[in-house]
Parts: sequence; structure tokens; C-alpha cells
Amino acid sequence: MKSVKWKEVLTSNQMFIIYIIAILSLAIGMKNSAFFDFSTVITLSRALLVTLCFAICEMVVIISGGIDVSFPAVACAALYIPVKVMKDAEIDNVFLAFLFAAAIGLAVGVVNAVLVAILKIPPLIATLGVSSMTSGGLLTFFGTREISRIPESVSALSKIFILNYTNASGATYSLTVFILVPIILCIAVHLILRHTMLGRGIFAIGGDQNAARIAGFNVIRLQFIVYIFSGVMAGIAGMIYCILCDSANPLNLMGSEMMIIAAVVVGGTRITGGHGSVSGTILGVILIALIQNNLIMLGVPTYWQTFVVGAVIVIGTSITSLKAKAVEQNQKV
Repeated sequence: MKSVKWKEVLTSNQMFIIYIIAILSLAIGMKNSAFFDFSTVITLSRALLVTLCFAICEMVVIISGGIDVSFPAVACAALYIPVKVMKDAEIDNVFLAFLFAAAIGLAVGVVNAVLVAILKIPPLIATLGVSSMTSGGLLTFFGTREISRIPESVSALSKIFILNYTNASGATYSLTVFILVPIILCIAVHLILRHTMLGRGIFAIGGDQNAARIAGFNVIRLQFIVYIFSGVMAGIAGMIYCILCDSANPLNLMGSEMMIIAAVVVGGTRITGGHGSVSGTILGVILIALIQNNLIMLGVPTYWQTFVVGAVIVIGTSITSLKAKAVEQNQKV
């Protein structure tokens, strides 16, 4: 019995991702020994900080049986509008900046929820339309010019670090305090999904909405919670991105939705809903981040990196699909 359990663990989707990450890291490290320095951990953590926030939100939406492609537009609006309004009004308040950003995310999340839960528009179509409206409205009414000087109290947060590391060559690497945001988010979402009735409801509506409704779950309320959560966190993540860049650009995050969804799906979350995990999503984000940021060390051209990401998505989703079919066949037997 124990050997069967170990076999399941060692052949799980998450373990396959760990194998790929280990092989990829070894290959990069053999080509460039600097990769094994602790500075890589700090650099990679900064690179995937905002991405992981997006991925966790997207994972929750996909588990519920939906999909949200509007979060890059929400993040762009949430990082640009508050900064522009505060600059024009000469307001310098970091709490107001985050509150404003969260409010924008909340508003868009409610719109998404109404379209999906009340009007029954397919989630992809609904959120794609909202994304276009949000992005177009942002550029039309607030402009396209990058704001290079953000309010001082907001900018000051980019200089708060929880760790400083100096390598052998004397270069110093600092780990931003904002790394705590995805860590807390991951822990909170894991606990909610695995140990609360709310989490069970999200899995239930993703598996079968009619069965969930019969079981007593309020499907519409759960969908509102999921899309509002995604919107609010996208807004907050957008403001964090603005602070880390120390500038506000209304176009920076646009087009990132496919990579985020890829990381979530590679991590084992079924695109059809009802299945997924925080740990798998974290591994998926790390793998995509490694491919995007470090394959160049192996001499892989940029356009080939896109091909590798696509190959990883196909292989990862194929493994998940094959394992799901095997489970179904075993249940029938």
C-alpha cells in the first residue's frame, strides 16, 4: 500500500514539474555557475512576485469553472489611475493609493461577476470584453504617457527590504518587503480552499454547477466572491508592480494573461474547473519564470523561449489529462 502511494506521489503532475525545474536549473547552472548563487533566488523572487499574485487569483477562478483574462487590464488601470489622480491633485498618501487600486479592481470584479453569474455570458467572452473596455477607457480618458515620478510616500515603499545579500563580487541584492504579499496570499488561499466550506463550494461549482446547487451551495454568490477576489487582488498587485518599477505605465502588464494561465494550467489546474492546488500553481509560475528569464543563459534565442513555453504547456496539460482519464477508468472498473 505504501509503495503504491509513493508511486502516485513520484508520478504526480507536481513532481514532473519539479523534475523539469531541477533539470533546467542544473543545465543553466552548468552553463553559468553564477546561477547557483543566492542572488538568483532574490532576482527570481522579484520577477515572479506580481506574477504569482495574478496566478493564484486566476487559479481560483479556473477552479470555479470560469476564466478571467481581464486582470492585466485591471492591474494597468489600478496602477495608473490612482497615481495620475494623486499627482494631478497633489495628494501623497500610500494608503489612499492602495485603497483606490483595490476599489478599481472591485468595480471591475463586480462587472465580471454580473456578466458571468447573472447574465450567463461565457466567462472568456465576458472578461475579454471587460478587458478591452477597461484598457480602451484607460488610454482614452487618462492618456498613454508614462509617469516616471510617482508620489514620494508610494515610491518610498520600493526601498523597504527584508533581506540584503552581497555576493563574492561585491554586488548587493535586496529582497523587497512585498514578497510577503504572495506568501500570505498563497497560505490564505490554500487554507480557504482546503479547510473551509467556501473552498469546498468553489471546487463544487467548478466540478458541476447543478450538483453544487442541489448540494445547497449558492452558485451565484460563489461566482461573485471569486470574480471580486480576482479583481481586488489584481488591483493591489498592479499597485505593487507600479511601486517596484517606481513608475506608472498604462501598457506594461497588457498581454501577460496567456503566460499566467499557462503557469496555472501547467501547475495541474484543470481548465475545465473543479481541480487545482496552490502548490502546483507556485511550481508552474517558477517553471515559466525560469524559462522566460534564464534560458538565455543556455544560448536559447528569445523566439525559441516562446516555443519551449508552448511545449511545456502541451506536455503538462497532456500529463494532467492522461492521469485524469486513468482515474476515471479505474473508478469504472
